[in-house]
Amino acid sequence: MLKVGLTGGIGSGKSAVSAELSSCGAVVIDADALAREVVEPGTPGLSEVVAEFGERVLAEDGGLDRAALGEIVFADQERLAKLNAIVHPRVGERSGQLMEEALAAGTEVVVYDVPLLVENDLGSLYDLVVVVDAPDEVRVERVFGDRGMPREQVRARIRAQADRDTRLAAADLVVDNSGSRDELRARVAELWRELSTRAQE
Repeated sequence: MLKVGLTGGIGSGKSAVSAELSSCGAVVIDADALAREVVEPGTPGLSEVVAEFGERVLAEDGGLDRAALGEIVFADQERLAKLNAIVHPRVGERSGQLMEEALAAGTEVVVYDVPLLVENDLGSLYDLVVVVDAPDEVRVERVFGDRGMPREQVRARIRAQADRDTRLAAADLVVDNSGSRDELRARVAELWRELSTRAQE
């Protein structure tokens, strides 16, 4: 089974590539989705977050108020480390379960969708690192158009992540997403052929 780390900066189209690979037959393990899943209402993860940060991080519906929690942790490295100590082991455990299920089902390619793969130097965990790439200004316009986020805010997010050269240097394979969605589909089809071939080696 081939373990692929998939990454790309904000607006690169990583989620679109991940969705295409899933429809090709890959099992996709999404780190962000798992981080949300392990603190859903009724989970031990959420109970522990509330015990650590107080009731103020709960929304009215009993779920996690991410904005409130973000205000607490992102200005304070120590509090952020405490949050990560609650969430990361649970994400790792859940990810391991999904991996076991994929293995048992005879899956050939498992794709880990990891936004901060390069920033956290996680490349060695995978057989192959795939980077989704697009020029910074294309990414700015894409996020502005899709999410309505102000352009300067998108640029600030880009600056806070690994720069383009650093990310490309970490890649075994690069998916160019500077063009249309149809062009991207064609590139992902090529990528899938390559991954399938490598999985069988």
